[in-house]
Amino acid sequence: MDKPLVVVTGASSGIGEATARAFASAGNPLLLLARRVDRMKALELPNAMCRKVDVRDRTAIAEAVREAESVYGPVDCIVNNAGIASLGDIATLDPAQGDDAIDTNAKGLMNGVYAVMHGMMERRQGTIVNMSSIGGRKIYPHHTLYCGTKFFVHAVTESLRAYLAPHNVRVMVISPGFVETEILEHVTDTAVVEAYDAARQAIGGPITPDYVADSILYAYQLPQHVLIQEICITPTRQEY
Repeated sequence: MDKPLVVVTGASSGIGEATARAFASAGNPLLLLARRVDRMKALELPNAMCRKVDVRDRTAIAEAVREAESVYGPVDCIVNNAGIASLGDIATLDPAQGDDAIDTNAKGLMNGVYAVMHGMMERRQGTIVNMSSIGGRKIYPHHTLYCGTKFFVHAVTESLRAYLAPHNVRVMVISPGFVETEILEHVTDTAVVEAYDAARQAIGGPITPDYVADSILYAYQLPQHVLIQEICITPTRQEY
């Protein structure tokens, strides 16, 4: 392949799907990972290996990466995008929902990092993109566990950036605001869903995932010695 391999987790919808489309348009072969493999296959992207993988399964991610590398060559970029929102009153929220958010947003992200980090260090080449949120920079009502996981992403990204910089490996964090995704699909508190939707409609609605994906692609395509450490992208009218 003329272009190197890119891995995208949570690639079946939203920002992950848009990112897969953007990199495919740029000519990169892809390893697409998500639980809904049928939706990834339906994208019909060229040179795309689609695997049903839950990011909470560290072994499954590592095996999928090895399989894709045997076909397309070493991973040059991973976009750790998979995540879920666990929103609600922390006093009444089912702890199991919180566990899912922590396991997916924090542990799942690290499983992606572990799958590619050592190869990138050895090659002194690579880019790790971690999906956070504006909720990883400030807190919001009923976002206790979600913001906690995204603050984790920010802290881990900063630490990884410092650790991997001497190895010439780039690490960046993406912090979107309101984006049109399926982020609310796991939220069971109807009052929280209504408040969230009202807030984004009050500013004219969310932006589409394509803007986030295009920003990721732009930052990746810069020379290896140039790093955009963080991209915080929101609707213009989003004040917080």
